[in-house]
Amino acid sequence: MLVEPDERLTPEAARELVGTADGVLEVIWRDQDAAEIAVWNPDGSRAEMSGNGTRIAARWLAEATGLGAVRIRVGPREIVARLRPDGLIEQDMGVVEVAEPEEIAGLEVIRVSVGNPHAVVVGDPGDLPRIGPLLETNPAFPERTNVQVVRVERPGEVTARVWERGVGETSASGTSGVAVAAATHPGGGAVVVHFPGGDLLVRLEGGRAFLTGPAERVPKD
Repeated sequence: MLVEPDERLTPEAARELVGTADGVLEVIWRDQDAAEIAVWNPDGSRAEMSGNGTRIAARWLAEATGLGAVRIRVGPREIVARLRPDGLIEQDMGVVEVAEPEEIAGLEVIRVSVGNPHAVVVGDPGDLPRIGPLLETNPAFPERTNVQVVRVERPGEVTARVWERGVGETSASGTSGVAVAAATHPGGGAVVVHFPGGDLLVRLEGGRAFLTGPAERVPKD
């Protein structure tokens, strides 16, 4: 859900707006080719970054301006998004930081930063309902974390489920797609990420991530 409120949202107002959605994108300002957004979770907390959220905002701004490329800022990070001829949107998500695996709560965890925190576990995605809440609030993550359980199908293809901080399980996540691709493919390259909600394409190149996926307008009831 994307809104342009007359006044800045508060946590209480964001919670009221969310309803059954995964979150709210608040437009702080916009001009011809750029906009800044705030990403609100259903619990009233704010996320540092959202790959799906910035893609939605990019589609909205591109349609409003008729431009093929726009810039979306979330906090200190600016995402450059390009509308491709096939209707998909490719985003330069910026630098991705991947740490060495470590043991947390009896699990081998790979921390990844895509402007927001992620804890990636390679294993059976069916274990997410147990692993997600276990890691999200673990003391190793004072600000909580997004959690992904990923299975590598073959080089360049993975299947994952996502436990989003402040939300719970979500059907797909852009920054989670980047996180699982980076954690499982340290050599880079193109990775197809299968989520329950659909597929995303991640390209890892020179320490940066490029994320490609759809953004479609959902009619109001």
